[in-house]
This record gives sequence, structure tokens and C-alpha cells, in this order.
Amino acid sequence: MTATPTLPEPGTLTMYSTTWCGYCRRLRTQLDSEGIRYTVIDIEDEPETAAYVEQVNGGNRTVPTVVYPDGSAATNPTLADVKAALAS
Repeated sequence: MTATPTLPEPGTLTMYSTTWCGYCRRLRTQLDSEGIRYTVIDIEDEPETAAYVEQVNGGNRTVPTVVYPDGSAATNPTLADVKAALAS
């Protein structure tokens, strides 16, 4: 069975995250400072979403995993990566 990502609202990102992830906190702070809208899904609060994260990351629950408006995903992207993906 293939997990289906939660697609973001148009013009926003979906970030699969955990509360304890420092990389997630850093990216969220950077997105906030740039005014980039996003929705956070905590894979520990919503364990069924972890299957998608594992699918994208070769079986690992690596966060942050970001889903762009076009449905593509990136693992632990930099702010520059996010901005480039949104500009394309």
C-alpha cells in the first residue's frame, strides 16, 4: 500500500515534523521570517502520516519532510531550496 501525502493548500507547504526536531524548528523559523506559509503535521501526533515520511525517505522517519504545492517532496531542505522550489 502506498501512502498518500497531505497536499498543501495552494501557495503553501506541508511540513512533516516532530516537536523535538531542531532542524524542523530552524526551518519553521526561517519560513516565518520569509513569510512563507506552511502547515505542520506532527508525525507523532498523527502516526498514520509517518508512513508517507517513511515512503519518501527510504523507510526512515526523517523530518522535516516538506511537500510543495506541486506534490513533490524534499527532505530537510534549506530555506534556499524551498524558495527555489516555490519559484519554479
